[in-house]
Amino acid sequence: MPRLRFPGLLLAVALGVLAGCAQNPVQAPENKQAAENLHRAKVMTDLAAAYFQRGEIRVALSQVRQAIEADRHYPEAYDVLGLIYMDLAEDKLAEENFRKALDLDPKNSDIHNNLGYFYCTRGRYKEGLEQLQQALQNPLYRTPELAIYNSGICQEKKGDMAAAEGEFRAALKLRPDYGPALLSLGKLYYAQNRMAEAEKQLLRYGQLAQPTPQSLWFGVEVERKLGNTAQANGYAEQLRKLFPNSPEAQQLNPAP
Repeated sequence: MPRLRFPGLLLAVALGVLAGCAQNPVQAPENKQAAENLHRAKVMTDLAAAYFQRGEIRVALSQVRQAIEADRHYPEAYDVLGLIYMDLAEDKLAEENFRKALDLDPKNSDIHNNLGYFYCTRGRYKEGLEQLQQALQNPLYRTPELAIYNSGICQEKKGDMAAAEGEFRAALKLRPDYGPALLSLGKLYYAQNRMAEAEKQLLRYGQLAQPTPQSLWFGVEVERKLGNTAQANGYAEQLRKLFPNSPEAQQLNPAP
């Protein structure tokens, strides 16, 4: 999991990088040396993305810079570098690297998704939604639920809850077990005091996705508000047991 300075689900973005690199194959090199350089760039970029997800930012930076040194025309390297700079709040460098990646591969949906997410987290909602729509224009995009979900997050941030709900539902129509969308839809209902619907999404999440500190804490909140003390305590116990050092676990009252 990457270290985040802002709430949200960069996990979806980072996973898009790792899973999506093959959707827009880079043009085959013309000679053996170029092929070796491209292979090295791919390997170093994959390593950089893995280190980034683990929160080892310094190592990730080193790896991705080596990738660019190996092949300055490999778009995914600039994409990962953009993610790293976004996490470091180096916004100018983040945007420059996302744009460089798109210059090299204009139809890469993962890069459009990442740039769109970046814009949305910075309050540039119109630009963000435009980039996320660009991601969805590619019929070969293997994980469109990511861009649809991020569109929902963007709509929610700009205050359009009806549009956000529609996007979360659309993401779940494509992938019913997509945990982030289940949880975000539940939280949206919770904020609107639609508690029966919030609990329904919570239960679906429990059936289809793996527990996280965020999902278990949400379970505590929902069941407490509904007055279901036993169920709330059950979520709290899971949270203490599975994620004892999480910020969410620290919010619980001390175990008896």
